Amino acid sequence: MNANRLPWPLLLICVGAAWLLSACASYSGYGLKPGVATVAEVIETMGKPALSWQDSDGSEQLAYPRGPAGTQTFMAFITPDGRLQRIEPVLNMEHFARVQAGMNQDSVLRLLGPSVPQWTEYFKARDELVSEWQFCDSWNQLARFDVLFDATSGIVRTAYQRQALMGANGVAPWCGQ
Repeated sequence: MNANRLPWPLLLICVGAAWLLSACASYSGYGLKPGVATVAEVIETMGKPALSWQDSDGSEQLAYPRGPAGTQTFMAFITPDGRLQRIEPVLNMEHFARVQAGMNQDSVLRLLGPSVPQWTEYFKARDELVSEWQFCDSWNQLARFDVLFDATSGIVRTAYQRQALMGANGVAPWCGQ
């Protein structure tokens, strides 16, 4: 055996690890440098955004939800000259606290990104649209955050719930933070 060659099992492990690291980089945009990366590089790395908003000053906001199995949505903020300003994870208590009564659906989407379509439900009797996001809470437990839009009054309500999910041997699954 040549001393300069890696054995096949080790080579496969190295290739797999490199692939996994590149997948993680595209998940969160890790490695994209603010002020350096262009919008084209953001899209090349993170993929096509689920939603985007163009501001009057030419800046742009791109939403990257990583559900339904994922527990995070990332917002990429692009400057008017087409460079990355920052990437923010938004499914957290800090961002949920910004949801206020009177906000419309577009304002909430711009703050949190889109919820999983299967988790959005309209309740005719209450004239209320409910959207739900899965996230990792401060205790690293899977949780869900709901926003309820009352079409009659314009009031927005929120709810936070921890799922009763138990994995093997009755232990809650790891959330992945």
